[in-house]
Amino acid sequence: MSVVILGIESSCDDTSAAVIRDGVLLSNVTAGQAVHEEYGGVVPELASRAHQQNIIPVVDAALRRTGIGRTEVNAVAFTRGPGLLGSLLVGTSFAKGFAQALGVPLIDVNHLQAHVLAHFVAEEGVERHFPEFPFLCLLVSGGNSQIILVSSYKDMKVIGQTIDDAAGEAFDKCAKVMGLPYPGGPHIDRLAKEGDPERFKFSKPNIAGYDYSFSGLKTSFLYTLRDEVKANPAFVRENLNDLCASLQKTVIDILMGKLAKAAKDLRIRHIAVAGGVSANSALRQAFVDYGVKHHCEVYIPKFSFTTDNAAMVAITGYFKYLDGDFCDIALPPYARVTV
Repeated sequence: MSVVILGIESSCDDTSAAVIRDGVLLSNVTAGQAVHEEYGGVVPELASRAHQQNIIPVVDAALRRTGIGRTEVNAVAFTRGPGLLGSLLVGTSFAKGFAQALGVPLIDVNHLQAHVLAHFVAEEGVERHFPEFPFLCLLVSGGNSQIILVSSYKDMKVIGQTIDDAAGEAFDKCAKVMGLPYPGGPHIDRLAKEGDPERFKFSKPNIAGYDYSFSGLKTSFLYTLRDEVKANPAFVRENLNDLCASLQKTVIDILMGKLAKAAKDLRIRHIAVAGGVSANSALRQAFVDYGVKHHCEVYIPKFSFTTDNAAMVAITGYFKYLDGDFCDIALPPYARVTV
């Protein structure tokens, strides 16, 4: 008998719904929120209101595209956290009401674990190469930079993480100072392709173990701009590509340095990357280069699975459904937690 999972994601500013049958993705619909661009970042209250407007049309579209009726859904998986509490409340409340109306189980999903398990989403007619356990996953998103040892879909251990800013925050904050639109990461990636990554040198942290730090890099970048702009007010405009290229190279060097150390120490030969920053073209190339140099397997997600999406929620829900790992309807969402 087939197992159909409806996944719902609403942790930040993307409202998404997906349908998976027996581990195979049938639909993945996402509605973004352009309203935040003029504020230079996500405004939580505006995000939760937009989720309220989007949740029903998005879920309806996800089901209609599959031809699967509501009564064929076996369980509803939803992002319980971490994320913006108001946004999570919208998705959680809808999932609870939908599941209760159908009389099917609820499955709560950790947003960060879902990013890791996005690597296991199968698609009809698409050949996929799934990671082998155990593997290391570099999880890099707007607010998270972690190295996770993944022994199974439900056995994940964070062995390194940022002690201050995350890589995505460094990109966004530095981009804002340069006058680039929000989110800054994609704009830095685009401009860096035309720049010289060796032009500017920014400080790199000296943190023990596998932990990250990006606050010093951000400060070094800001001081460079401050000093140069004093002498030449047009400095940023005249050197924008080189600034972006040098900043991007520094961030990636920091990320890959700790990951390489962890892989060597633990003798892990299967390496994955996940999260929104994994859409960065230079980081993706760095993974390819690492795999060639060290003769190991690397796993890079499709662009559609890098940002927040319900496909990753649905596949996590599918694994938990097979284990009978359901949740009580009274469980509230949570804003902060680690894997």
